[in-house]
Amino acid sequence: MKSNLLIGPLLFTACFEVLASGATWSSYGGTSAGEQFHPAVGINRNNVRELEIAWTYRTGELSDGSDETPATLLQVTPIQFEDSLVICTAYNDIVALDASTGRERWRYRAQSVENTGFYGSRYCRGVSLWVDPATKGDCSARIFQAALDGVIHAVDARTGSPCTGFGRDGKIALNELEYYGEGRIFNTSPPAVAGDTVIVGGAFYDNMFGDTMDGIVRGFDVRTGQIKWSWNPIPSHLSKTVGGANAWAPLAVDEARGWVFLPTGSPSYDVLGVYRKDPIPHANAVVALDTQTGELIWSFQTVHHDLWDYDLASMPTLTTIDWEGERRDVVVQGTKQGLIFVLDRETGESIFPFEERAVPASDVLDERASPTQPVPTQPPPVTSQSISEQDAWGLLVFDKLICRNKLKSLRNEGMFTPPSLQGSLLHPSFLGGVNWGGIAVDPGRQLAVVNSSNLAASVTLIPRAEFDREKHLPDGFSHYEMRGAPYVLVRGVLRSPLGAPCNPPPWGHLTAIDLRSGDFAWQVPFGRTIAAGVRTPKRWGSPNQGGPLVTGSGLVFIGASPDSRLRAYDIDTGSLLWEGALPAPAFSSPMAYLDSTGRQYIVIAAGGSPGFETELDNAIVAFALPEVTE
Repeated sequence: MKSNLLIGPLLFTACFEVLASGATWSSYGGTSAGEQFHPAVGINRNNVRELEIAWTYRTGELSDGSDETPATLLQVTPIQFEDSLVICTAYNDIVALDASTGRERWRYRAQSVENTGFYGSRYCRGVSLWVDPATKGDCSARIFQAALDGVIHAVDARTGSPCTGFGRDGKIALNELEYYGEGRIFNTSPPAVAGDTVIVGGAFYDNMFGDTMDGIVRGFDVRTGQIKWSWNPIPSHLSKTVGGANAWAPLAVDEARGWVFLPTGSPSYDVLGVYRKDPIPHANAVVALDTQTGELIWSFQTVHHDLWDYDLASMPTLTTIDWEGERRDVVVQGTKQGLIFVLDRETGESIFPFEERAVPASDVLDERASPTQPVPTQPPPVTSQSISEQDAWGLLVFDKLICRNKLKSLRNEGMFTPPSLQGSLLHPSFLGGVNWGGIAVDPGRQLAVVNSSNLAASVTLIPRAEFDREKHLPDGFSHYEMRGAPYVLVRGVLRSPLGAPCNPPPWGHLTAIDLRSGDFAWQVPFGRTIAAGVRTPKRWGSPNQGGPLVTGSGLVFIGASPDSRLRAYDIDTGSLLWEGALPAPAFSSPMAYLDSTGRQYIVIAAGGSPGFETELDNAIVAFALPEVTE
């Protein structure tokens, strides 16, 4: 390509500088700070249209869940170690790939139980790296995985052999530890590594037990696996009756301060609080702990007395901004409500003002909904915050009328309308807003980029004695047992008979936020989907799942959409610059790296999803510019 030949020397110089700086994608979010940023500039606005597939690797695991085997969801973001990329598969094998060719170098067989699924699926979103600064040799560099079955695995990063001195033959079974309450631990996110400590949270089934497992976070010695500390978000006097508030999303680490930042979730039950009237301040909160002791540094709660399953589902993003004439270290946290909190990293105080906004009271017997909820004045919400029956949407007139009737039947007093026996509108829905894909930040421009979904759902509490599947469980809805409670929970996204959301589009956005002012730099509809057998227009956007990547050349790369595309946007304008075809939708977050020759790659996992009713695959796809030939 002529353009490559013309700018080749400049790109070589830029790539050399990145290599010399030691920049690498060594953690799920790029670095432990989670900015999802790579400084490489080789792929830029001038040549991004020339991207082509450099290599494809398939894990060999594929199931749609129809044969009593859990569905496989390939949602992993690879990390880079030396000249390898390391991934985990849906069944928790750990695989190292040659960074230049995608050829498999080694594969660690986790021997995960085949029928162990979480909500009917198998998945792993990433692994973590630790490198011993003092020694070389076997297991001086380790890959850690927190597997779906609650087992931590430690393997040699160069060979894939188990690090047998860690735990029991290289493994720690979290479900053999005490978590106080009912259920079992699952892990979907990579552990955090901070110095000589590997830190693990966990997930478990929501709305099943009133006293579900406490959301204990633990720190383990990276060499031996011995427990160094445990931190419980549930107050001790409530531990025997209430659980949850777990950190299931990825954790962020401030290596200089020696702090880990947790995004915690809802206490049990998620949608019924009659058994947990005392405050639980560390639930639905950004929490900072000391990485060596587990000591609480500070906590900022984003939802009081959660009744909506508005857990913090994404990794806190650590960055630095210019604010009132000073450089301020901050934590940026997105929420399912579509709100973005920007917190001072040292104190946990909100950088931008927020208000405790009055919200509706509950009409459920003995429920005490919080009278207010925190809402930042800046940045603006990235999703719609309310919808009325007049806003009902449909592909055709009859479609719209049915959606209008659905909305009319529900209790609807805006965001934070509590669950009810009548049925309540939940907008934004329990799916977000901002979900586990998280936020990417360009630290030079001080722009945060976030993708979001915009969906309306309903939540209904049905007296247990009256629950009837045929009557109370529409197609596409789910019910939750809430054992020990007088109610059964039924919830789901509100869709028209033709399959479109009942709320008006755009159903997905990509937004850039200037962190110095809190203002939007731009916002565009994001994603495309299929409704009634037709590919929807770009202006409608789409519900999406995954996260963005930002590069030093001012590009935003993102999959996340149901239409099997990887896209590149201009971070300064929001203009779409390129899109490349994938073998299946990439409900994952991309990463970038340079190989040993300085060639830049953009890599994403393309697996599709039975939940989105898309095509399925098990592909890791790497894009690069054509190799320059003389």
